[in-house]
Amino acid sequence: MKILLLGSGGREHALAWKMLQSPLCDKLFVAPGNAGTASIADNVNINPLDFESIKGFVLQEEISMVVVGPEDPLVKGIYDYFTKDDELKNIPVIGPSKTGAQLEGSKEFAKQFLVKNNIPTAAYDSFTKETVEQGCEFLSTLKPPYVLKADGLAAGKGVLIIQDLAEAQDELRNMLVGEKFGQASTKVVIEEFLDGIELSCFVLTDGKSYKLLPTAKDYKRIGEGDTGLNTGGMGAVSPVPFADAEFMEKIETRVVKPTIEGLKKANIDYKGFVFIGLIKVGNDPFVIEYNVRMGDPETEVVIPRLKSDLVELFQAVSKQELDTVSLEIDERSAATIMVVSGGYPEDYDKGMVITGLENIEGSTAFHAGTKLDNGKVVTSGGRVIAVTSYGNDFREAIKKSYQNIDMLNFDKMYFRKDIGFDL
Repeated sequence: MKILLLGSGGREHALAWKMLQSPLCDKLFVAPGNAGTASIADNVNINPLDFESIKGFVLQEEISMVVVGPEDPLVKGIYDYFTKDDELKNIPVIGPSKTGAQLEGSKEFAKQFLVKNNIPTAAYDSFTKETVEQGCEFLSTLKPPYVLKADGLAAGKGVLIIQDLAEAQDELRNMLVGEKFGQASTKVVIEEFLDGIELSCFVLTDGKSYKLLPTAKDYKRIGEGDTGLNTGGMGAVSPVPFADAEFMEKIETRVVKPTIEGLKKANIDYKGFVFIGLIKVGNDPFVIEYNVRMGDPETEVVIPRLKSDLVELFQAVSKQELDTVSLEIDERSAATIMVVSGGYPEDYDKGMVITGLENIEGSTAFHAGTKLDNGKVVTSGGRVIAVTSYGNDFREAIKKSYQNIDMLNFDKMYFRKDIGFDL
């Protein structure tokens, strides 16, 4: 079968790498892809939000399945676009419907869903420009630190955690009145702060049944010791060492099952990944957020640990037969370290030539922000390459990734040297 994968990051390179291992995949196209996907699949210069161009390409190339990597096309309704089009409706899209994608597209929708389905989460309220002063009043009833979340998509940067009450009130005004995050912060969710250690749980569902994928923990801050600005993610490990069988049981019964049941009860079409951001408070899991696709860089450690055929799993999802397929997981640990452009997540230069990729041994380099320029691989984004390795435990996997990062070079290259420090 011919498959079209939408997206251009490290997540998409990892998904492409895995799908191409399947005997079911005859040809893989990636739109728009990067230098890494170009070396294993066919890149197509189409914007994942240009549904008309996607339709033309899918029909022209007789594509049998579309796999959606990033959240934007899902929130904008690509699943519904296909199901409502007579020429496209029989081509499966791996990803939720527009309503299902609201779990990530709207923080308020997600909180209401959590409360309605009795899934443990932090207490919250939401505010708009008109109710900004009530929001400031609500903040004064909470204990610090204060958590402010832009309701809409803000590329992983719309969450602020602030210690000082006056500063939190100023930032709330800045988000709602000053439009700090543009459209994403026309509504802001204020949440009580939960103190614990974070992890991510990944689920693949066909809307009826589900498979629990390996857990992962990622590191969001740019600086060592989890300091500095938030990024899209600087590294990840899988499995999470502190998520033992007893804790996983709690996650499944208190969070995963009621999430899938809640989607069913609400008649929400959902055929794809559910990424559940969790925090372990004491020995109990609480949901921080939902995402409606795989995380990045978590994909780069979760997908390499799947022994099962990913395309076969996707086929089962599209036919709502996921319960008939078994899921095999590699027992080894995996770790990924993200190499980024100097200055990221603020201003950074692009077009730096990357050398040493051919010297990587015993690890996999998943490209994120790269492109080909006159046959050379150059930087084209803030997060450039994720170096993933296996190990008998996370320490061994991390060590191997760092050894291979030493082979890489480009101007102003930066990476965190302490991934896994808190484990």
